[in-house]
Amino acid sequence: MSPNLTYVLVVGVLFAAGVTLLLERSLTRVLMGVILLGNGANLLLLTGGKAGGPPIVGTTAEEDMSDPLPQAMVLTAIVITLGMTAFLLALAYRSWHLNGHDEVQDDVEDRRIMELADRDEGPGTADTDGADGDGDGDGDPALATLPADDATASPAGDAGRGR
Repeated sequence: MSPNLTYVLVVGVLFAAGVTLLLERSLTRVLMGVILLGNGANLLLLTGGKAGGPPIVGTTAEEDMSDPLPQAMVLTAIVITLGMTAFLLALAYRSWHLNGHDEVQDDVEDRRIMELADRDEGPGTADTDGADGDGDGDGDPALATLPADDATASPAGDAGRGR
């Protein structure tokens, strides 16, 4: 039995929209992405099952019974999606009360790595001053630090950079 083309297209749209929303910075959009992915997974699991009568011995012949495994997997997926939804709702609510918005901010370490990548001073660059490339010639790698004005800047200050 092949799945209906309409179901396959709907699953594809749900997965595409869910992944797109998961990549956003707003926790509300991430939550909607998780819900869409969960619904897409449920529909995908249901399309894999065999249609037929109720899987109860004695009421339907064995060859006419539907497969109960996809139904059980969908129920499990619903519970998992509900748990993830509750967790993300709690995160968004807490973020709203602490910051007044639900956007995920840049981590200070992530900003430092982005700055190093922008300046092309990350690992893998050619070193001309020592075995470790930090300029002191001692052979042990040193952690690069941001200038004082970058270290105190707000993580939301570079929101216009598109990251």
